[in-house]
Amino acid sequence: MQETEGAHHWMGVFDELRQRGVEDVLFVSMDGVSGLADGLRAIFPDAVAQRCLVHLVRNSCKYVPSKDMKAFCRDARAFYGAPSLSACRAAFADFSEAWARYPGAVATWERSMAEVERLFSYGPDVRRVMYTTNAVESVNASFRKVVRRGCFPDEDAVMKLLYLRVKELYSRWGEGCHQPGWARVRNQLLCDEG
Repeated sequence: MQETEGAHHWMGVFDELRQRGVEDVLFVSMDGVSGLADGLRAIFPDAVAQRCLVHLVRNSCKYVPSKDMKAFCRDARAFYGAPSLSACRAAFADFSEAWARYPGAVATWERSMAEVERLFSYGPDVRRVMYTTNAVESVNASFRKVVRRGCFPDEDAVMKLLYLRVKELYSRWGEGCHQPGWARVRNQLLCDEG
């Protein structure tokens, strides 16, 4: 990664993907990195850039003492995991009132509620896939673990090792995605696109 990850950098990343044959991007779950959403929309204007809810939970928890963390996270899950947009809004109102003693935590969610609410335009299976970057982070952590093993004679050696790791992950996950209910997700996305 480059030192600065602004919109210009991300435009370059997405343009390279397009040049490699990616025709369209539907959705990107991100951790709030600067410029990613703008860079994405410059190259793929119809793509949705969604803030990762797991990162929002972590960011909001910075304002909550550890003794209250479990209850706080449970109450947050009540609105972002709600079955409908109206239930989400009602649960968020309750959450905001219950946790007003931690204004920084509540403000983190208030600033991001438009993104949380946007998720409700998708079905529950799709929402579960979309609201986190954990799968990507798991793969990246796996890559870091492999690369930390030692020094390498050249870049090709690292690339070969990473390639072997991808093959290992693929064989562990099997054909397709390692997400429960992926067939339902795929069908819902196809219906939404069509």
